[in-house]
Amino acid sequence: MIEHPLNILGSEWIIIIFVAIVLFLGSGQLPGAARKLGKVVNEYKKVKTDVQNQMKEVTTDTVDISGPVENERQKNEIIVKSFGIKPEGKTDEELKKLVADKMGQKRIDDPENQKPS
Repeated sequence: MIEHPLNILGSEWIIIIFVAIVLFLGSGQLPGAARKLGKVVNEYKKVKTDVQNQMKEVTTDTVDISGPVENERQKNEIIVKSFGIKPEGKTDEELKKLVADKMGQKRIDDPENQKPS
């Protein structure tokens, strides 16, 4: 078995670290440092929970593609759902515009993008 040079176990290290912190910060600054540490830990937990909740929201929205699409509308609905947008109540043109905007491309059938000949 490996022997530690000072033969100190785990619980004694905690006491040694605490004594070193008290000597380093002094008894007057210790409560303030503990408060700041508590705020940092609390903020970390909040951010961690928010990120976990956002990841759960993203992972629950799955797009089910069981086979080839039957028409243009169905294709656009699948694409828009993959962006996290609900296609219900939108016209075919609105869906096309959403897809084009999200993909950052100019639509060919848009009159504003057609060049005069």
